[in-house]
Amino acid sequence: MRLAAAPRPDPTARALILAAGRGERMRPLTDHCPKPLLPVRGQPLLQWWVDALQRGGVRDIVVNTAWLEDKIEDYFGRQRAVDQREQLSNQEQSAIRLSTEGRDFGYALETAGGIARALPLLAPSADDVFWVVAGDIFAPDFEVSPEAVQRFAASGRLAHLWLVPNPAHKPDGDFGIGDGGQALNDAPPGGTRHTFSTIALYRRALFEPPWCDILPGNPQGTAAPLAPLLRRAIDAGQVSAELYRGAWTDVGTPDRLAGLNAAAPG
Repeated sequence: MRLAAAPRPDPTARALILAAGRGERMRPLTDHCPKPLLPVRGQPLLQWWVDALQRGGVRDIVVNTAWLEDKIEDYFGRQRAVDQREQLSNQEQSAIRLSTEGRDFGYALETAGGIARALPLLAPSADDVFWVVAGDIFAPDFEVSPEAVQRFAASGRLAHLWLVPNPAHKPDGDFGIGDGGQALNDAPPGGTRHTFSTIALYRRALFEPPWCDILPGNPQGTAAPLAPLLRRAIDAGQVSAELYRGAWTDVGTPDRLAGLNAAAPG
């Protein structure tokens, strides 16, 4: 595991981009290319999130990998070379580290397992908060906001989720939003459930007992989904949510990818 935590001047400015999955529904495109490196409107899906996080002041980014992870490692090696040629300022650059689940265990750890694996880098201190975004989501207008981080940190809650209107492939949604922005496992009275965008802020405590029994750093290589953990915290009133109505696509099939590229501006 090539993770080595380093002190940063702003402990809230960290993020994990999820990029470990096999992308079965995207085959054959993902037989030789990790899904987060598939091009959308001129650049890899993954790069859209790197750019958004940098614009939002995030200077410490972790990318978890498993399937074809050497290609992601090579990509970031090429990006560093480009940065050097373009002489980007330190303010514009981010430290990007990889959590190599495939190399370390031979398989992807799923979302909760992957976050726990990267936790020493994402949140070295007990109350740290951090972003998690999915590398196969295209949300070009989403704003990674330092103000959102500050509001969430002040709330004392364990997670804040961005939900989106239900796409055609997921009409029943995942979570509701109650009074005061509280996340709900069911629809509120007279309302509906929305789809989890896989964009969220989390507090380190969500991935520690009593909520999670995976050790920080996940040395045992436990593969675990995130949804059961979130639902327990939601039942305890520890999760907030808001509805995001900007452009958002789960790039989960070749048709969706083709549609995004066909609709490219210009």
